[in-house]
Amino acid sequence: MTRLATFRAGQKTHQAVLPQQPALESESADTPRIGHETGPGPRPTAEPGADHVRGETTRISPDAGGVTPNSVGEKPRERHPSVFVLDKDHTPLQPCHPARARKLLAKDRAVVARHTPFTIRIKDRSVQASEVDGVQVGIDPGSRHTGIAVFTAQGGERRGRYSIQLDHRGAQIRKKLGQRSAYRRRRRSANLRHRAPRFSNRTRPRGWLAPSLEHRVQTTTAWVARIARWAPVTAVHVERVVFDTHVLSARTPLEGVEYQQGTLAGYEVREYLLAEFDRACVYCAATDTPLNIDHVHPRARGGSDRVSNLVLACMPCNRAKSDRPVEEFITDTRTLARILARAKASLRDAAAVQSTRWALWRALDERLPTRVASGGRTKWNRTRNHLPKSHTLDALAVGKADTLTRTVSRVRVAGCAGRGSYARTRTDKHGFARLRLPRTKGFFGFSTGDLVRAVVPKGKKAGTRTGRVAVRASGSFNITTSQGTVQGINRKYVRLLQRADGYGYAWKGEGVSSRP
Repeated sequence: MTRLATFRAGQKTHQAVLPQQPALESESADTPRIGHETGPGPRPTAEPGADHVRGETTRISPDAGGVTPNSVGEKPRERHPSVFVLDKDHTPLQPCHPARARKLLAKDRAVVARHTPFTIRIKDRSVQASEVDGVQVGIDPGSRHTGIAVFTAQGGERRGRYSIQLDHRGAQIRKKLGQRSAYRRRRRSANLRHRAPRFSNRTRPRGWLAPSLEHRVQTTTAWVARIARWAPVTAVHVERVVFDTHVLSARTPLEGVEYQQGTLAGYEVREYLLAEFDRACVYCAATDTPLNIDHVHPRARGGSDRVSNLVLACMPCNRAKSDRPVEEFITDTRTLARILARAKASLRDAAAVQSTRWALWRALDERLPTRVASGGRTKWNRTRNHLPKSHTLDALAVGKADTLTRTVSRVRVAGCAGRGSYARTRTDKHGFARLRLPRTKGFFGFSTGDLVRAVVPKGKKAGTRTGRVAVRASGSFNITTSQGTVQGINRKYVRLLQRADGYGYAWKGEGVSSRP
């Protein structure tokens, strides 16, 4: 909503500002009521016994615009993620298969330039002497996770080369800002020396985004810029995410004038709750007592003021519940299920994605040629190629694509871990400084968050471990791997693989969804 306010009513919408992709260029834009009246070429036939959704149940004949039966009848083949390649001057070349990368390393023609994502540098090859076709990047924006796919495109065929799931930490940023705000409010209200509030510098620039939302835009564009340093990116495809929050919040499908009415059409909030709960407490069913309005998910824990999050509670139950989650307060499973069934899903994720969609497109378009596409087109491409729902597969299917013939078997998960805190102290629950930390963050050439490999020859901790290190001034480090954290590893057994870059890395299988 913040981004859309930038365009005033009556202002001419220029093609360069709001690019629009044709909806379905190569297939029919039909509905079950109208039939096939817009598609070029032969008409697809629906499979019996299945609901008709665009492209999900169709078979295209070989004469339909160059789309072969295998393109929609078979699932794309999986392959290992490709390896990024640089020439001797660190200019990106075409990604190669892992087997070829191993041969180049074994013949001493290449060296490892980066551990994660794995990148090699060829010592005897320049970009002028190489054939570089280029790659493209697809982006599926999300509130908590963003899918990024690197693929090659020839004609209407796409082949996946590398996939990244970017895990955002917008919720952590929001929580930290709330804590900071609470500390400041307390210092101004308590009997302490404080700085008086200032209002002359409170104006926000046009297009301002909250830090938790700006974080999503910056991390996504930063990863596109990273990929452009490791691969010859020629274009970026980003999904223009649009959610109808009114339909999402409705209990039943909306028809006619119902679409223009809200939940409280004809009611005040209190009268609506009294009629909804028969003037009784939802927790103890008491009726002969004053009733208060209570939040199912407490506001202190991120609950909203939407009417679906409000119930009636008597004063004893309201005080007893306090700011606890309803799952901790209610012991009766039937009552708990009835209350949770009424509470609707939060629209926070949908609002976050919609608020950043235009800012993300503008930031990407400043760096590389960026094309936008609708979510319906992404679903069309994904479902007719029989792919499961995931951010990375959606990123592979963004935009104009006829066939998806190859996907990757594993996805690199990049979690935003931050670069540590500027504060060299820790605070107690009242906001007072405690536990002074060292002024330097590095010891013996290592910093917390570095990717290291420790080879311990003997003792209780004997073995090889690869993971993130937490440094100590004593030289006794902790290493966190996928199996857990091992404490007390001596620094002399530790070897640096890659400097900390603010992200934590892991692998997961493709198709394992982490929505939203």
